[in-house]
Amino acid sequence: MAPDTGAAAAPVDIWIPDVQVLFCFLLGAGVLFGLITWAVFKLAAPSTYKPAGHAADDHVQVIVMGDIGRSPRMQYHAISFAKHGYNVDLIGYKETARHPSLIGKPNVHLFSLRHTPEWLAWSTGLLVLPIRVLYSSFALFQAMAYRTAAPKWIIIQNPPSIPTFHITLVVAWLRGSKVIIDWHNYGHTIMALNRSKRNPGVIFYRYYETMLGRMTGSLNLTVTRAMARQLIVAPYYITSPILTLHDRPASTFKPIQSAAQRQQLLSAITPTQPHAARITSGAMRLVVSSTSWTPDEDFGLFLEALVSFAAVAPTTELLVIVTGKGLQKAEFERLIAKLTDTGTLAHVTIMTAWLSTADYASLLSCADLGVCLHKSSSGVDLPMKVVDMFGAGIPVAAYSAYESFSELVKDGRNGRGFTTSAELADILVRLMAPGGQAELAKLKSGAVEDGSLGWDEQWDNVLGRALGIVT
Repeated sequence: MAPDTGAAAAPVDIWIPDVQVLFCFLLGAGVLFGLITWAVFKLAAPSTYKPAGHAADDHVQVIVMGDIGRSPRMQYHAISFAKHGYNVDLIGYKETARHPSLIGKPNVHLFSLRHTPEWLAWSTGLLVLPIRVLYSSFALFQAMAYRTAAPKWIIIQNPPSIPTFHITLVVAWLRGSKVIIDWHNYGHTIMALNRSKRNPGVIFYRYYETMLGRMTGSLNLTVTRAMARQLIVAPYYITSPILTLHDRPASTFKPIQSAAQRQQLLSAITPTQPHAARITSGAMRLVVSSTSWTPDEDFGLFLEALVSFAAVAPTTELLVIVTGKGLQKAEFERLIAKLTDTGTLAHVTIMTAWLSTADYASLLSCADLGVCLHKSSSGVDLPMKVVDMFGAGIPVAAYSAYESFSELVKDGRNGRGFTTSAELADILVRLMAPGGQAELAKLKSGAVEDGSLGWDEQWDNVLGRALGIVT
């Protein structure tokens, strides 16, 4: 053991920063970080809205988180803004043809969203859905914030809420824009059609839709008065202004004026060409239905009604044309083929078709009757297809078991309501038979009258006045 010399160990100097020095250092670092963050934000931040010299030179974004060509009401909004001179930036998926009034216009610009890659769209697994949402969120944010001029107004449709609400909320804050939510229905009620209301996904969607729906809109539009009443109470509690803008037919949908015009149109539309002469002479009746082939429309009920019709009215020929695209279309076509092969649909011909806007309008105007199978998931939305039918001057037979039905269809005036296949079959037998022409003519008269108020007048009176576009 080394001897203890008794000498004390040399002290070790430990530097303890002066409080003032430490404070200055942290303050300087914070300021530097703030300046760098500010500089990055200024360089990366999108442009903000500044009023144009002329109000009509302002930009309006119309957002469709779906196929633009299959979103008629949002296209009509775009047309209305464009007619008043606004620059319209239409953002959505480009799949089917747009309305002719949106093509070739110098103040209407299409910004197509990138589709989800196939490997992601067809993948399954727990993490796939969040990744899809992130992908679509990024695509939408990029289009709204960076690919377009800063808009005065952003108009979005609901549903879908996800990812539209949270992206629109952020973009509106960054660019100083105001948001109009056009409530067509509720996403969580549609989601609950094939799930339990207690499903975690449905619960999350409802919470998201109600909370962000309350926060996002500066102005709200609804398709029915019943929906407007719902939005001010639980669980929505919306306090911003709510206006009801009923769907109205676009100017494309007009009644035919003569038998000669009907013959001409029927001969020009592919599905009706072989039957034009028989339809015009009255030997065959033309019934038209339109669908997106979604769970809220029960076409099994329609088929049951047609089978019953064929059994009790064997001498009345019926041509039924169902237009639209969707996932359930193939199954419907298989059922048609099976029933036709077994002879169950004697004297009834059923066809499916996807038509241009112009051909669809012509088909409706030539029809004897329209059929609507829409079952409202919320009880307060309305099917726009019925509005188009009225615009074309044809009465409807429509599913009626929901609250807002009477806001559109007046039973005995412009159409008939049903809730079962037996009731629909009875309507078809009664109206399509030779003895039903007086009742059909009465309903047609009511449809023509109710379809005479077009979209332009309705839009100007409601939204145009609210935004100060129309005085």
